[in-house]
Amino acid sequence: MSEYQLFIGGEWVDAASGDTFETVDPATGAAWARVPEAGADDVDAAVRAARAALADPAWADLTPGGRGRLLHRLADILRRDADGLALLESTDNGKLLRETRAQTAAIADHVDYFAGAADKIEGSVIPSGKPNFLVYTQHVPIGVVGLLLPWNSPLFLTMFKLAPALAAGCTVVIKPSEATPVTTLELGRRIAEAGFPRGVVNVVTGSGPAPGQALTAHPGVDKISFTGSTRTGIAVAKSALDHLAPTDLELGGKSANIVFADADLEAAANGVVAGIFAATGQTCIAGSRLVVQEGVREGLLERLVARARTIKLGDPRDPETEMGPIATEAQHAKIAAMVGEAVDGGARVLVGAGNGVTLPERGRFAAPTILVDVAPEATIAQEEVFGPVLVVQPFGDEDEAVAIANGTAYGLAAGLWTSDVRRAHRVAGRLRAGTVWVNSYRVLSYAVPFGGFGLSGIGRENGFEAIKGFMETKSIWVELTGATRDPFVLG
Repeated sequence: MSEYQLFIGGEWVDAASGDTFETVDPATGAAWARVPEAGADDVDAAVRAARAALADPAWADLTPGGRGRLLHRLADILRRDADGLALLESTDNGKLLRETRAQTAAIADHVDYFAGAADKIEGSVIPSGKPNFLVYTQHVPIGVVGLLLPWNSPLFLTMFKLAPALAAGCTVVIKPSEATPVTTLELGRRIAEAGFPRGVVNVVTGSGPAPGQALTAHPGVDKISFTGSTRTGIAVAKSALDHLAPTDLELGGKSANIVFADADLEAAANGVVAGIFAATGQTCIAGSRLVVQEGVREGLLERLVARARTIKLGDPRDPETEMGPIATEAQHAKIAAMVGEAVDGGARVLVGAGNGVTLPERGRFAAPTILVDVAPEATIAQEEVFGPVLVVQPFGDEDEAVAIANGTAYGLAAGLWTSDVRRAHRVAGRLRAGTVWVNSYRVLSYAVPFGGFGLSGIGRENGFEAIKGFMETKSIWVELTGATRDPFVLG
C-alpha cells in the first residue's frame, strides 16, 4: 500500500485531522494507495501558502522567460517519467495503459507549449482620442487559482489548467478527484524537482465534497477552474460567486456523430467506435449520439454491432485490452440504471451485456451498448451517460440532422462524416458545439481552444488565449503635457 501526504507550501504534510482514505484499482477492486483526508483547515493552509508565494519575489519578480524555463524543466521531468505516471494513472482510474501512455507523453508537449508562450504575453497601445495621453494595457496574473479536477484523465486535464496558469504567473491549489488522487500528488513531486518556488503549486486531497467546497468558497481564491459534471459545476460557480471569483467550467456533453449517406462507412464506423467506446465512454467529448442518414443506417449499424461484439474488455494494463473498467462504483451504477430506464421506455438493445458481450468476472465493467428506437425526449438521448452507451437517431435530410444534433442543452463537441466538402463547412457552421470534427473524432491539441456552449460550460482551455483567462487586463493612462483641466468635468 503506497502512502501519500498533502503537498502544501513546498512541504509534504499529513492532513490536520490525521485521517486518510484508500484509492481503489477499478480493474481488481483492491485498494492500492492511502492518501490524506484534507479538511477546511488544510485547504486554508494551502491557499495561504499560494497567496504568500504570489507575493514572494522568488515568483513575483521572476521574468516571464524565467517562468518559461521552469515550465520547460518540468516538461523534461514529465517526459522522463511518462511511463511510470501512465501506470499509476491506469491503476487509479482503469483507463487503458496505451492511452494513459499517450496522454502522459502529450502533457510534456503541452507544458512546453505554454512555457514558450510565457514571454509572449503582450499589452497594447490604444489610441484613446485624447492627444495629451499615452494609453496602454498590461496583462497581470489574476492571483490564486483553485483547480478542481475529474477522475477520467487526471494528469492530462490538470495540464489544460495548470500550464497556462503558471505561464501567466498565477499560483494554484489543486484538488483532484477523490477517485484518482495519486498522479496529482506525484505531480507535486515533479513540481518541486523542477525548482518552482514553495507554495506556487499546492495539492490537497479528500474523499468527500468538503475540501472542494472549502476551496471554491475561500475568499483568498481569485479564480476557480473546474472540470466535471454540469450539476457540480453550477454549484461551484454559485459558491465562487459569493466572493466574486470568476469561474471556468468545462462540463458535460451529449455530442452527436453525424453520418451522411455519402460518407465512407468504414471510416465513419471507426470514428463512431472511437467516439463512444474509447476510454470506456468516460469522456466529456464522447460521441454518445449516432445521428445517421436513413439510407446508410442499416449498413453502418451492421458494422458497429460486429465491432462492438469483438471489443476486448479486461485489465487496462494488458496491451490487448480495448475497454477497461468503469472508474467508480457510483458511475457503474448510474450507467446500468440509465440503460435499464431506456429499455423500460421502449428502447431496443442491439448489443450489450448478455446480448453479444460477456463481462469479465472481476472488476467494474460495462458492456459496449448500442440502443435503437429511443424517443428524442428520452433521458438517455438528452443527458450525459459517461459510459460506453450509444443512442442511434436516424434522419432524413440535412436540416433534420442539424436539428437533432442541436437538440440538447449541451454543446461541447460534434462530428460529421461526408465526402461533400461544401456540406462539411455548411453543417459545421450550423452546429452548436465548441469543437466540430469533420471525418474524424476525438482529436485534441494544446494549441487549439477547447470548451463548449450551453450546459457544456463557460470559457475555453488550451491555445494561447487560455493564458489570458488567468490574467486581468490593466489600462494605464499617462498624461503627457502637464496641463491642468477642470477638475469637475470627466476628462
